[in-house]
Order: sequence, then C-alpha cells, then structure tokens
Amino acid sequence: MLQIKSRKLINLRTLYRPTQPTIKAENRDISYLEIQPDPYIEKFIYCFWQLKTKLPLGVPYTYRVVSDGCIDIFFSAKKSAENFVMGFCRKYTEFSIGKEFNYIGIRFLPSAFPILFGIDARSLSNQSQELIKILPELSQWISTAFNPSCSFENVTNRLNERFKQIIQQKPVNPDQRFLKALSLIFDKKGFLDLENDIDTGLSPRQLRRVFNHFIGTSPKAFCNVVRFQHILNAKPSKESLKENRFYLDVGFFDQAHFIKDFKNFYGVTPSQAFS
Repeated sequence: MLQIKSRKLINLRTLYRPTQPTIKAENRDISYLEIQPDPYIEKFIYCFWQLKTKLPLGVPYTYRVVSDGCIDIFFSAKKSAENFVMGFCRKYTEFSIGKEFNYIGIRFLPSAFPILFGIDARSLSNQSQELIKILPELSQWISTAFNPSCSFENVTNRLNERFKQIIQQKPVNPDQRFLKALSLIFDKKGFLDLENDIDTGLSPRQLRRVFNHFIGTSPKAFCNVVRFQHILNAKPSKESLKENRFYLDVGFFDQAHFIKDFKNFYGVTPSQAFS
C-alpha cells in the first residue's frame, strides 16, 4: 500500500538540493554532518544533520541558517526534550547557541512536512516553535527516545524507523497539480513566468493558496529561494562570479540586484560567502 501511495509523491530530492553553508576551516572545533535517510522515506526527508562542538569554544557560537525552502525539526542531543520545528524562512536566520552544543535535525523536502502531517506551512513560516505545540506525539517520542550517549548514527537509525512507521500509518494524497508546478519551478531553477509558464490547471489565485499551504510562502518568494539555492549549489568563486556572471541566467537583472537578494538570503555578500 505504501509503495503505491508514495508513487504519487514526486521524489523531489532528484530535482532539488537544499544546501546550508559548510563550517569554515577556521572553526575546526565545530563539525557539521549530514546523513541521507533510508530510501523508504527519502521522498519526504532530505537528510538528517548534526551540528556539534568537538571541544568547548572560547566564545559563544552564532550559527547562520540560510533560506532553503525547507521545514526542519531539530533538538538538543544532550536534552532531547528541547525539540523544535522551524518553518520556511524568507531570509537568513542567526542563532547564538553557546560554547558547547550538539544539535540534531531532520530536514524535510519542500512541501513534505505539510503533506505528511497535515500542518498548514503558513503557521510555521519565518519562526521557530516548540514541536510539542505542533506535533505533541512526535515531540514526546523524541523526548524519550534518545539519551546523551546515543551516537549520531544510532539516532538516525531510530529516526528512520520512526518515520517509516509514520508514513505507513498515513495516506499520502498530494495535489498533483501543485507537485507539477513545484517540479517546473525546480526544472527552471526558479526562473520562470509564473503567469504563463506554469500550466497545471491551477489559477494564479489557487497557485498562491496551495503554495502558502504546502510551502509557507507565495510561488514568487519560493522561486527566489530556488534561484538562490541554485547559485549556492554551483559553488562559484569570487572570480567566476565576476567573469561569468551566471546569475544573469536565472533572472537577476544586474549585479546590484543579485548582491541584494543574496545578502537577504545568506546574511553576507557573495564575495564574503565564496571567499
């Protein structure tokens, strides 16, 4: 049954790679790791991630999360009762997370969280909330399933099994017109005419409504994030940005427009990000 229902959900991970900045070399006492989920749940979850200190830091660390179009659940490995959900963000977000930490997260592919849990993504956008207020049963399970001695691998194994159970218990019936629109946006790297290039049977008003529900923002705002993520995945250097100016290929009018949007999504200029 699950396999039949899951065929209705496009495997978005083949179309889109939501990327977060890597930890810079000078931060050698901090590690960031990603583990891919079990193939059984990969249409919903892009990765499990861990951000942790290897040694206590001299000063509190500020972690920057850039716009990626995803919804994340995250919790402290040392105190898993502290678990949260973070919705779609229109701009970068910074967190001061102290001198010693070990956070583990679940990054859902765009639209997967609302499809799986029936939550309106708009209620989560541009904020972090306690998971117990959104999904109390899952929050309570996370609170009791892990202890501070669990390895990241052990945690992800348990998360894989838990989400297999969740998916088995819930029907997956996404709006195919919405999924087709989402696929077109990914295929065009976010650079398309929303009025004319998305012919899925949804009117512009309907398209805005379903995007607000499943993504947490308008189609236009989501396209801007997809363009930004396309540039991140290209991993340009400062030199190649100046010479090739490939940001023009995805609809930025000029360098000033590109820099302004990039800084909004990343928190620093392209030159600083790719130095």
